[in-house]
Amino acid sequence: MLVVGVLALAALAGWLYLALGHGGFWKTGPGLPPGADPSYWPEVVAVVPARDEAAVLPETLPTLLAQEYPGTFSVIVVDDGSGDGTADVATRLGDETNRLRVVEATERPPGWAGKVWAMSEGVQAAGAPEILLFTDADIAYAPGTVTGLVRAAIAGERDLVSQMATLNTGTRWERLIVPAFVYFFAQLYPFRRVARDGTRTAAAAGGCMLVRREALAHAGGLDAIKGALIDDVAFGRLVKRAGGRCRLDLSRDVTSRRPYPGLTDLWTMIARSAYDQLRYSPALLTGTIAALLLMYAVPPAASLAGLTGLATGTGNAALPAAAGLLAWTVMAATYTPMLRFYRLSPLRAPALPLVALMYAAMTIDSARRHRAGQGGTWKGRTAARGRP
Repeated sequence: MLVVGVLALAALAGWLYLALGHGGFWKTGPGLPPGADPSYWPEVVAVVPARDEAAVLPETLPTLLAQEYPGTFSVIVVDDGSGDGTADVATRLGDETNRLRVVEATERPPGWAGKVWAMSEGVQAAGAPEILLFTDADIAYAPGTVTGLVRAAIAGERDLVSQMATLNTGTRWERLIVPAFVYFFAQLYPFRRVARDGTRTAAAAGGCMLVRREALAHAGGLDAIKGALIDDVAFGRLVKRAGGRCRLDLSRDVTSRRPYPGLTDLWTMIARSAYDQLRYSPALLTGTIAALLLMYAVPPAASLAGLTGLATGTGNAALPAAAGLLAWTVMAATYTPMLRFYRLSPLRAPALPLVALMYAAMTIDSARRHRAGQGGTWKGRTAARGRP
């Protein structure tokens, strides 16, 4: 019981730090500031890398083409070697507007990740707009979103403004795993620290990244992250480490229409890049799993062990019971705002340790896949091992 109590105290100390001193990672607001309209509206070109996206484009591309932006706004869809008629679907959706161009990505050079190469091809086709908006093919935009992004960039003097899209929670597995996915991302990259100048914390959300073209060029361009599997985090680091000012928010105005109906779909989505996040390091993998067990498994385990000990008269049971319950409570409290953002019951919050254990298993499986030469597989491609 003494050892369990010490572990529970360590977990409690960790959760108190996360809740009080980790950049308010658990807060989901306030979103983009309203701000005043700028004196001019710069030209914006949206670049949409698309590989086998014919099914989802009819739900998303019209929302981008319909944006009522006060300045010049156009969209480039880069067909990245699709085999399902993606280019034809995009062309048909853009028939009634002069805002859309569809370009075919040329053969991907060695060392480039597929999506980053498609983004680069879009930049080449865009010419010289002041603002680039990188967005995924599965992302839908509420009216006025592009205007709000540009307004925030100009008013806040930001070089990069990124919005993490609201993900689907239509199925049982999505409701269980998706809010935790966003919660863990925010824990790794607290949004408020991303926005704070002078900090090392840097990230972006790949579904919506609005960047000043000159800032991207100053940072070295997409060539500098050409092999990135987790391209959005690499993109945020690239801009911020070059002195760029960044902003990252969670948004209801930007939504993903990509479904992950089953556990297998979600598992594959997470496992394909988790080990890349750990730089393919067995030491980091071991440390990460140990940290997950300490922070998420110990509190409920210590609570149950302590309460059982109190009921049976076991000595030293009060410490693990009290520390475990308090750590578990703080954990659930920090998760509740994310559940509310996704309009889910806060009663789900105490189950976060079970979801964290699933993420630990996905991370281990990600390492297994990389060792088997199957890491980073997505839409028929297997990314080369490496990290810029």
